[in-house]
Amino acid sequence: MPAPPLRVGLGYDTHKLGNGGPLRLGGIDIESNVHAIGHSDADVLLHAMTDALLGAADLGDIGQLFPDTDERNRGRESSEFLEEAIRRVRGAGWEVVNLDSVVLTQRPKIAPYLEEMKNRVGEITNLSPAHIGIKGKTGEGVGAIGHAEAISARCVTLLYRTG
Repeated sequence: MPAPPLRVGLGYDTHKLGNGGPLRLGGIDIESNVHAIGHSDADVLLHAMTDALLGAADLGDIGQLFPDTDERNRGRESSEFLEEAIRRVRGAGWEVVNLDSVVLTQRPKIAPYLEEMKNRVGEITNLSPAHIGIKGKTGEGVGAIGHAEAISARCVTLLYRTG
């Protein structure tokens, strides 16, 4: 039976927050008094997007391609992860219809940065910002997100078969 011409992928990532900024999110630095703690630059949004793309194309996940046990990935820019995911997705005969994501963080407020993040993701992926959705939500004072101890992102993507 031939593979269907459409595939959906879901990505998710969470990182602890530490004192001192800036916060790297969506490939940009956001002025903040907190930063995400991780092996790479800890950009939860780009990590979630990378996993969504890889999952939709059945190409593994970010941990398989860029393990945190590999010293070459220490401090690495997450834009490189997303670029590689896009290259692999397209190489496997798929194209991206859209990316839709939500960032969960109590602080900082990300609304002033949404367009800049969409533009940066568009540059990384060679997609129109019109095909990239990014929303911000707080934790309403509940749990690690609501207590500003962590930041999280989720992303869904739709791919279509090109080859």
